[in-house]
Amino acid sequence: MENNQRPKILAVDDEQSSLNAINRTLRREYEVFLSLNGHSALEILKQEKIDVILSDQRMPEMSGVEFFHKAQKLQPEAIRILITGYTDVETVIEAINEGQVFHYINKPWEPDDLRIIVRRAVERHQLIAENKRLLDELAAANERLQAENTLLHQAVEKQYTFDHIIGKSRRMQDVFKLMKKVIPTDTTVLILGETGTGKELIARAVHFNGPRQDKMFVAQNCGALPDTLLESELFGHVKGAFTGATTDKKGLFELADGGTVFLDEVADTSPAMQQRLLRVLQEGEIHPLGSEKTIQVDVRVISAANRNLENAIRSGDFREDLYYRLNVFPLHLPPLRERREDIPLLAEFFLARFAKKMSKGNLRLTPETLTWLMTADFPGNVRQLENLMERAVTLADDSGTISPDLLEMMPSALGDTQQQNSLPELDDTKSLKEIVEAMEIYYIEIALEEFRGNISRTAQKLGLSRLGLHKKLQRYEIDSAKYKQR
Repeated sequence: MENNQRPKILAVDDEQSSLNAINRTLRREYEVFLSLNGHSALEILKQEKIDVILSDQRMPEMSGVEFFHKAQKLQPEAIRILITGYTDVETVIEAINEGQVFHYINKPWEPDDLRIIVRRAVERHQLIAENKRLLDELAAANERLQAENTLLHQAVEKQYTFDHIIGKSRRMQDVFKLMKKVIPTDTTVLILGETGTGKELIARAVHFNGPRQDKMFVAQNCGALPDTLLESELFGHVKGAFTGATTDKKGLFELADGGTVFLDEVADTSPAMQQRLLRVLQEGEIHPLGSEKTIQVDVRVISAANRNLENAIRSGDFREDLYYRLNVFPLHLPPLRERREDIPLLAEFFLARFAKKMSKGNLRLTPETLTWLMTADFPGNVRQLENLMERAVTLADDSGTISPDLLEMMPSALGDTQQQNSLPELDDTKSLKEIVEAMEIYYIEIALEEFRGNISRTAQKLGLSRLGLHKKLQRYEIDSAKYKQR
């Protein structure tokens, strides 16, 4: 250890010979400060950071205990050792209680004994200092983590606001209206929709905008695991519950206590699992696998299914009582083909996201590409569109356009070739608004042709209300009567 890093020892005694003896004993290992009285010793404490203080008890003007009491206010972390020439038990007890001494030494003392006691005192001081440093670091780390969690939570909340869920179509606006009704409550929600329509995104939006937003949101695909593993994931297990269960494990319901559990593809659960889920919804309690006790939990359950649960009930694949528990507040997400006016918005959103991620900031969609996207069936819905855009951005040059050949869409996703050939001509001079309007006119006329001008059936086909269709007919000056004559 270098000299400037040596521990510092302060010795206080009214006898110079005693101070000299202490100095000779300790000076090789420590930096030693000497003082003949308590007053001068206190001045040293004001200027130097001391590790260990040795003080004689019997001194004129100020006793060792009195000195320790004042020294404690200046440097409370310094370790105190009392030196006394008397076997006065009361004095020692007083020193321990009032001076809070680490140890006491009787005069005359042996040099080896003094070295051992001082070495232990220094180690104790270093240990206390290290513990304090670690506690300070832990407090700072916790403060940073708390700040980071706050920022992360704010970022998550922002990500799942309605502004970040793309959907200007009437069908999606209807979904948003229902969401705003159910979000402030603890009502159980069932989200229905085809694969890829964004059911988990909606579930997260319900949670992160609702009263449980400060608690956990956990999601589990119920069709991805066999029964035993699914039960362990949801409800937890105790050590030895099954082969490989080497420790106790909390389930998602317990982890999310106070928050939200999202059960995706709930229709794929077995009858036995459906019974367990029913118990959670009815009683608010879970039974960890292999445990004899139950645990009370308070969670909001949001579930999702991509197939008709009523048909599953009729076929005996799904419990009717569980269905009614889950279906308190249903939300139906439309497939992408029933909200085509959102396709350009979604395509532009995914283009911007992946272009930024891949540092390709000047990419744009050609009118021909938008035409292809607007006519595709998208059996995989929004997820398929997202994947197509990621592939296109990956293949595209750093600065250029996204052309239809980059999408390499499946023929089944393109629609009828004859219809594609009759699509309106689009060019680079048209704005996105003009392109969308042209496509709306095209599809309205196709639907009117198909249903011979029947307003109700045309509106239903297009996902519009009768009033909404009439407004578009007026806006685009389309005469539905001429289609009835065909």
